[in-house]
Amino acid sequence: MDANVHVVDPREHVNEEPRNDFFDLMLGFGGMFVLMLVIFFAMVIVKFIIS
Repeated sequence: MDANVHVVDPREHVNEEPRNDFFDLMLGFGGMFVLMLVIFFAMVIVKFIIS
């Protein structure tokens, strides 16, 4: 029952990118906040132009 099975240890992060997850999270939140802020002010300007 001793087959040549090559089991990869999941603790070996050989293919993992060296990235900062917290920085990516903050960049995503900040980008979405800026996008929503731009949309909000655009809608306010459109409301003032229409009325």
